[in-house]
Amino acid sequence: MRLRLTIAFLLLFSLGTLAHAQKRAVYDVYAIEFGLSNTWTPISEIAIDSKSTDSVRFAFYVWYLKGDSGKKVLVDAGFLEDPAQRDTDIVRSVERYQRPDSALQRLHVSADEITDVVITHPHWDHIGGLDLFRKATVWMQKKDFAYFVGDAWQKGADNKGLKKADVPKIIRANLEGRLRLIDGDSVEIIPGIRVFTGSKHTFESQHLLVQTKTENVLLASDDAWFYYNIEHAVSVPLTFDAVAYARGLRRMKTLVSNPALIIPGHDALVMSRFERVAEGVVKIR
Repeated sequence: MRLRLTIAFLLLFSLGTLAHAQKRAVYDVYAIEFGLSNTWTPISEIAIDSKSTDSVRFAFYVWYLKGDSGKKVLVDAGFLEDPAQRDTDIVRSVERYQRPDSALQRLHVSADEITDVVITHPHWDHIGGLDLFRKATVWMQKKDFAYFVGDAWQKGADNKGLKKADVPKIIRANLEGRLRLIDGDSVEIIPGIRVFTGSKHTFESQHLLVQTKTENVLLASDDAWFYYNIEHAVSVPLTFDAVAYARGLRRMKTLVSNPALIIPGHDALVMSRFERVAEGVVKIR
C-alpha cells in the first residue's frame, strides 16, 4: 500500500513538474514613442519604386516587453543626442524628443530594472542609448556586431546610418561580459522571444517574434519601416539587399496569425492603432 502511494505521489509530482516546464513564457508588449517628426515624408522616399503620392510621419520607438517570469526586456535603446544636432532632415525635424530611459518611466520602469536589451541593428537611433541600461544583458546578431565594429569603417565600406561614437558602447558591453552574440536565424534567445534575420537592412539586422497571452506579436523594427512597406512588400532605400528586404517582409506574414500584429519600426500610426496606456505608450494586442 505504501509503495503504491509513493508511486502515485511520484507520478503526480512528475506530471506537475512537466506541466510547469512546458508553461509558455508570455509577455505584455508596449511601444514607447520617444520622438516624432513634425514633417511629412513622401512614400516615394521610404519605398523603392513606389508611385504613391501619400506621405508618412517618422516616429522613433523603443519596445518594452514585460514577461510573466519577471523578465523586463527592451527592444532597441533609442538615441541620446539632441535631434537638432543630427545630420538628416528627418531627424532635424524631430519634436517631442525624450531620452529613452525617461520615456520608459511613463510605465513606471527604471533603466536599472531592464534585464535585457535586444539590439535589432546598430543604426544610431537604435543603439545610441545603450549606455543608459548598464545592468542589462545585451543581445545582437554576431555578423552585425562584427561588421559594425570592423568592416564598416574600412575604406569604401557602407556605413550609412552608423555612428563611430556608438561603437565603444557595444564593445564596452562585450568587455563587461554583458553581450550575447546570436548566430543565425529563427533562434529563441530568451524563452518566448525568437529572432529572425535575412532582411539585410544592415549587414545582419534582426526582428523579433514575441509570445503573448493571446496572439504572437512581430516587432519588425527597421526590417519594416512603415505599414506601407509591410502591406506592399516593398523595400526601403536603406538596405544592403532590396530583394532580401522585400522577401523578409513577405516572410513576416507567415510568422503571425494576424498581420495587424506586425509592428513597423518608424510608423507614427502605431500610436493610433492600439490601446493607449500612457502618454506616448500603447499596448500591442
